[in-house]
Amino acid sequence: MTKSYIRPIAQTDKCRPADAFPLAGGPEWFTHVEILHRDTAPKLAHAREISNKQRDALTEPRPHVLGLDLTTPQIMGILNVTPDSFSDGGLHDDLQSAVSHADRMVAEGADILDIGGESTRPGADFVEIEEEIARTAPIIKALNHLSVPISIDTRKSKVAEAAFSAGATLFNDVTALSFDENSLEIAASSNATVCLMHASGDPKTMQKNPSYDNVLLDVYDYLEARRDIAIAAGIRPERIILDPGIGFGKSVAHNIELLKGLSLFHGLGCPILLGASRKRFIGSLTDTDTASNRMPGSIAVALYAVRQGVQIIRAHDVAETKQALTLWHHLDN
Repeated sequence: MTKSYIRPIAQTDKCRPADAFPLAGGPEWFTHVEILHRDTAPKLAHAREISNKQRDALTEPRPHVLGLDLTTPQIMGILNVTPDSFSDGGLHDDLQSAVSHADRMVAEGADILDIGGESTRPGADFVEIEEEIARTAPIIKALNHLSVPISIDTRKSKVAEAAFSAGATLFNDVTALSFDENSLEIAASSNATVCLMHASGDPKTMQKNPSYDNVLLDVYDYLEARRDIAIAAGIRPERIILDPGIGFGKSVAHNIELLKGLSLFHGLGCPILLGASRKRFIGSLTDTDTASNRMPGSIAVALYAVRQGVQIIRAHDVAETKQALTLWHHLDN
């Protein structure tokens, strides 16, 4: 029998049926699911028709992560301390401007700060370990006065180790701890939270004709496998966040299909992070070449995601995202 994939059809209306189930313990709910297989047509079914195990994975409240209550959407503010990131490269690559921008994002409502010292934009060059540490560790240490958790956005274990020593508590790896053979051990021994992201290929080549048998199911299977590998390595399940990797080895059509099917990933039983802010697909669909002008599209995607129960939104434009989520909370709950 082929594997079944269960996508809850998320709802937010205040008129909630008595037979509705909560989605991941949040305010969204569902009564029906889409049952997917690789070799047959999708089927609509009532949520009562799936197994208890499948339903539990979709409904159980997610534990607090980094001290954050995931029953309401959390904002991860982006701080790239690089000369070449696709949107903000060179804007915050010295200590004073980085700390100032971090302070601003926290004041605007960021719940987490994500510090990156190596660009992972399409075509980006590799950054040596020592250089990446020099870019990130001093800034993380300088942010210890802030009350929000700090994330290190890296695929290298030594960079993560230096970041943990400086005060970071989240290992956000675009390769789901697969690039560096020591990353799983470092993540497990550090007691840090991890974010496992799907990416197809290296940043240098990932956007050269990406292809999938079924992008939604392929990404699901990959994240399921990496989650299981992380748990086997000693990383506790409650310390794992999953990210479908919008824009990382995906065409515009792939990104749209993933966004439409986001609620599927609740079946993996972990919080979901979405990083679509200012991504190229938004520019392609709206004819907006300049990344910094893609804020309205980024917010539209963020609101679409939280209506499917996504718990963490990674954003460049924190104040605007916070305002949009505040209105969403008042109107949709």
